[in-house]
Amino acid sequence: MFRNIPFNRVNWFTSSFLIITFFVALIGTPLYIINFGLDPFFIVMFLLYFAASAMGITMGYHRLFAHRAFKASVPVRLTTLIFGACAFEDSALDWASDHRNHHKHTDHEEDDPYAISKGFLWAHIGWIFFKLYPRELNNVSDLRKDKLVMWQHKYHYIIGIVVGILLPTLLGYWYAGPGGAWGGFLFGGITRVVLVQHCTFLINSLCHTMGRQPYCSQGSARDSFLMAIFTFGEGYHNYHHTFQHDYRNGVKPWQWDPTKWAIWTLSKLGLVEDLRQVAPEKIVLAELRETRRKAEERLRLIDEKKAQGDLRDCPVLESAIDHLRSLVHSLQECYDDIEESFSKRLSVSRYVLERSRLNASQVLKQLIAVDNLQPMAA
Repeated sequence: MFRNIPFNRVNWFTSSFLIITFFVALIGTPLYIINFGLDPFFIVMFLLYFAASAMGITMGYHRLFAHRAFKASVPVRLTTLIFGACAFEDSALDWASDHRNHHKHTDHEEDDPYAISKGFLWAHIGWIFFKLYPRELNNVSDLRKDKLVMWQHKYHYIIGIVVGILLPTLLGYWYAGPGGAWGGFLFGGITRVVLVQHCTFLINSLCHTMGRQPYCSQGSARDSFLMAIFTFGEGYHNYHHTFQHDYRNGVKPWQWDPTKWAIWTLSKLGLVEDLRQVAPEKIVLAELRETRRKAEERLRLIDEKKAQGDLRDCPVLESAIDHLRSLVHSLQECYDDIEESFSKRLSVSRYVLERSRLNASQVLKQLIAVDNLQPMAA
């Protein structure tokens, strides 16, 4: 059973930390609540620490340092580095290096550190347990020039322990004595760390397994509104993998992306600048291209079934298929018009973009209608 496990490559320090903190949170938190109750002070502490450390990862580690989606002032960089360390997900330098490799080699088992092709559990947490590949850091030369990043890289364990574990413990002691110290340790410290980590890990696992692919289906990345709720907007992973340098993950106005809103607010306060974002035309073109690809693939399969005699003649189905072909043709015309205008650097009106999105939506609805009719014609 354990024959193929490379025990000589196990990262014992990290593995022990992940396992111990998980069981301390799983057992210790319910026991604390049973003995001391659930005080609003510790609920607020948990929520504030959860938000700060999660945003340290999403805004700092991810969008600022790994993708350079915007430029930040010293206070913002320092704050995200400190609270990012409190999540105990390694230093910003190491995290960014792994993440850049993930984007460069998505789904490639040999080069993607947390390739979903190795399985859900591997992508979620298994890859952290082993030192299978040396981390050379040759893809973060820009970050190695940043003195704050290198300072955090050297002291991130100390920062995490002091600010992320010791400080909430002391605050709990100040509030309610020894019992409060345990509350601060559990709610502001250990339990919060475990939940932040596994929310991050679920982006690597769940968002490469379940969800929609409205922009590109050539890789495994998927959009998940549910994960966006728990990860401050990181759940729109298909968009992110398609346009990784955009400071937004939830690009639509109604999509839940507090990290995007925080970055935008900081830009209005003059604390960050040079927010990188993809042109609306490119986003719509990606949506149209993916919708067209799905429709054309489905039509090809239908034609194959017809040729093999797997579909009997059905006037209703034929009519639905003809309508689908007509919609795809119209979609192609929209795509060509937008692409031509964009290549000539001509502005495309919001009305044209929304009309094109509506055409794509109609194609997808017609795809569903055709799929529902096929069993009747089998």
